Amino acid sequence: MSDIKEVLITEEEIQNKVKELGEKITEDYRDKDLFLLGILKGAVPFMADIMRKIDLDLEYDFMDVSSYQGTRSMGEVRILKDISTSIVGKDILIVEDIIDTGITLSYLTKVLKSRGANSIEIVTMLSKPSRRKIDLPVKYNGYEIEDYFVIGYGMDYDEKYRALPYIGILDESVYSK
Repeated sequence: MSDIKEVLITEEEIQNKVKELGEKITEDYRDKDLFLLGILKGAVPFMADIMRKIDLDLEYDFMDVSSYQGTRSMGEVRILKDISTSIVGKDILIVEDIIDTGITLSYLTKVLKSRGANSIEIVTMLSKPSRRKIDLPVKYNGYEIEDYFVIGYGMDYDEKYRALPYIGILDESVYSK
């Protein structure tokens, strides 16, 4: 695909990382009431893959939470779709595709704590520490990356490229027009 500058993480590398994270989560949550909370839309492929690698009985739901407009985080967080069940006493594991500024997840963590969650942790496929505006503890991190505009494996530009099985760097000419 000519819009892809470079494949950053291959499909095989992603699947190996998901397996590794799933095993670690299984071990850590063996005696807990695990509730996976996927963040729409980007985390859908990661959520589907990781829940199959966690060898535990678990519940899950999705939220749509946004602080983005185009390619930039705007800082104002909005809940576009909320969860449909109580999380009181549950051990929440937020499943995210990528952590950029940390603003959205910091806000979401506060909201979930106020709703009575027993514990809240985060698993992300990608993290961009150089972009962090809020220090955010991430218990399970797939890969730390530089400040690239990445697409694939759920991540998009203008709703395109989400279905790519790998994570690629989008060519600047696509979004600098």
